[in-house]
Amino acid sequence: MKETKTTFQKQKEKIHQIIYEADTPAGKWFDILLILTIIVSIILVMLESIESINKDYHDFLNIAEWIITILFTIEYALRIFTIKKPSSYIFSFYGIIDLLATIPKYISLIFVGTHALIALRALRLLRVFRILKLARYLGASKILTTALKASKIKIIVFLLTVLVLTIILGTIMYLVEGPRNGFTSIPYSMYWSIVTLTTVGYGDISPQTPLGQFIASIVMILGYGIIAVPTGIVTSEMAKIDNVHKNTQHCANCGSDKHLDNANFCSNCGEKLNYE
Repeated sequence: MKETKTTFQKQKEKIHQIIYEADTPAGKWFDILLILTIIVSIILVMLESIESINKDYHDFLNIAEWIITILFTIEYALRIFTIKKPSSYIFSFYGIIDLLATIPKYISLIFVGTHALIALRALRLLRVFRILKLARYLGASKILTTALKASKIKIIVFLLTVLVLTIILGTIMYLVEGPRNGFTSIPYSMYWSIVTLTTVGYGDISPQTPLGQFIASIVMILGYGIIAVPTGIVTSEMAKIDNVHKNTQHCANCGSDKHLDNANFCSNCGEKLNYE
């Protein structure tokens, strides 16, 4: 006998499709709004690190950050609620990133100064790949137009990776060195990370503590690796991929999102992917 789904189950599945799937209009809009919210939250943290702005708009920045934190908390709870095996999401890559992006504001109530860790939300911008459909451009290269699109997306991926590294490294150096050593704000610390990553090294700002100097050494070495990317070392390997499956459906049972094109059932647990 076919099991009849209750209204509650249907609503739960509907919410799951919206927050996990990128193929539906509602799912795409949800991801776009999520990305915009993340960007706004990162900008707020950066502005708060600038003393003059924080002094005049501290209350506004604090309230805005609490609103965003509450929204992320609700989203995180819904992601756990709408999946049959919550542990598959909680301990996944994105699940851990989502948690790290949510808890800093709460931790700041106990430990003063940790609110700057909210910049870790930059990692959640990796979700943009679900909307840009990177695999679509890597898999087809028969005509010039598609090849140009593929190159454009690769450049965007590279710049986005550098941006994420810049934000994280700038935040870390701001916490480690602080204003007393010239790292007066997160944006200014980001300027240092850009100069160091590109191996330019103007020398107008430099770490003074042993830990800061150790981090700077790692950043300098990392900079050589980043320089290698535009030369085609990584992109040439990406171009060799000739069979990429574009299915982005997310299994509500086990959390797997690696399925063959046109698949109706999860390749990991056998759960039906397309809801009736």
